[in-house]
Amino acid sequence: MGRAARDGAGQDPPTPAMGMAGPLRGPVLALVESCRSATLATLTPTGRARLVPICFVIGGDGATVVSPLDEKPKRNLDVRALARVRDVEARPEVTLLFERWSEDWSELAWVRVYGHARLMEPSEASAAQGAAVRSLRAKYPQYATHRLESLPMLGIVITDVSAWSAAAEHPTDDRSR
Repeated sequence: MGRAARDGAGQDPPTPAMGMAGPLRGPVLALVESCRSATLATLTPTGRARLVPICFVIGGDGATVVSPLDEKPKRNLDVRALARVRDVEARPEVTLLFERWSEDWSELAWVRVYGHARLMEPSEASAAQGAAVRSLRAKYPQYATHRLESLPMLGIVITDVSAWSAAAEHPTDDRSR
């Protein structure tokens, strides 16, 4: 049987209702970084969940997630007009789901990240944004020809984390903090 994780040194073992706050660390960070994509959930103006797969990298501090608004084909050529961007501008609370799937169900695991998102414009040209572009290109070779520096990105500050694993020894139970 699986367990949910919440970081808290010296506390009782994690229970399904618990999560952890703050940056991703240890096995939780390792699981997230091993994922090639995540699912971003935003809320529409009517309160309906909008789910979209995203490419991403984790900020060097483990406290942020950056997702490019890239040049993959989209219905709307102006990335600022994408539904996920409109949703974030109206209501910045988002959820991300990172999962490890296997036909061997003893290997299943997921990490759910709650956060506040904002549009990071290229004019900000921060060191963190430059690092994100380099990390995105290293993780996704397809971005070698994309103009990531000239497009906005979604920056998500992590506010809470929940994790679960089917493994007996919980690989996402980060007790090291």
